[in-house]
Amino acid sequence: MPAISLHANDLILFAHVVSAGSFTRASEQTGLPTSTLSRRLSDLEKSLGERLMQRSTRRLVLTEFGDSILEHAKRLVDETEAAAALASHRQITPRGTLRVSLPPDFQELSLVHCLSVFSKQYPDVHLELDLSARRVDLIAERFDVAVRVATELPDDRTLVARHITTLQNGLYASATYLEQHGVPREPSDLLRHTGLVLVTSGGERQSWRLSRATERWEGLPRHTLAANSMGLHQALAAQGLGIAAISARFAATLTQQGAIQRILPDWSLPVTTVWCVTPGRRLLPQRTLVFIETLRATLAETPLADPMPAP
Repeated sequence: MPAISLHANDLILFAHVVSAGSFTRASEQTGLPTSTLSRRLSDLEKSLGERLMQRSTRRLVLTEFGDSILEHAKRLVDETEAAAALASHRQITPRGTLRVSLPPDFQELSLVHCLSVFSKQYPDVHLELDLSARRVDLIAERFDVAVRVATELPDDRTLVARHITTLQNGLYASATYLEQHGVPREPSDLLRHTGLVLVTSGGERQSWRLSRATERWEGLPRHTLAANSMGLHQALAAQGLGIAAISARFAATLTQQGAIQRILPDWSLPVTTVWCVTPGRRLLPQRTLVFIETLRATLAETPLADPMPAP
């Protein structure tokens, strides 16, 4: 005996027609033309091999078979309404697992404060954090959002980047280091100092590019200690091991404590931007949206100990 092919939507429409009591009222409730409803129910009856109801100009009368099928159709209606209610509730009350990729140094950018605020406000969201310098594949690795800190992002039409905040950058060193090696007065003075510089994944040291109004200077100290961690640069600078190029946000706590201080304050490094990157332009779950907004809010309220002048 060949298998019977049924469409769940047709059974749901059958339940709506019975509940409405007529094709006309069912049409008003579902937004479908009466002719469409009649045709869909006729197709359902053909698939089932029996009539579900007797139609007259005044009323619809269920057959014995139709009454039995109605119980199953009602269950489908209940399940679809439950699914819709669940989806609506999840949009109103964020819940579920949220996978976030973060650069390892982002712990310095109020991450603990951000997570504390988020977890208290959205206890039904389970966070999974991956702190790594590598650029994760959001789609293949099923990340919901990646936080990236960069001057600019590569063009990728499969991803959407949302601006979170802009970081102002400068040069910092400890008082101990400056007492031993002197305070640079001009960018050219940096050449005789020790620089704590970033290194790319290809092993190249990133030059310092300084600007003041229309003036520009680019170079690196003759002596460098290279690493791909801004947090490490900050710690080493506080220990008097060299001059570090870091953001005012990274430097804020140690500057307030007097562990490091700004040098060449009239000169600025290029700004970097914090982005939240999400897969494609699909409808984002509420848990992703509220995480992005919480991150934006907590970074916005973080005080800067050493505001930078505009380049």
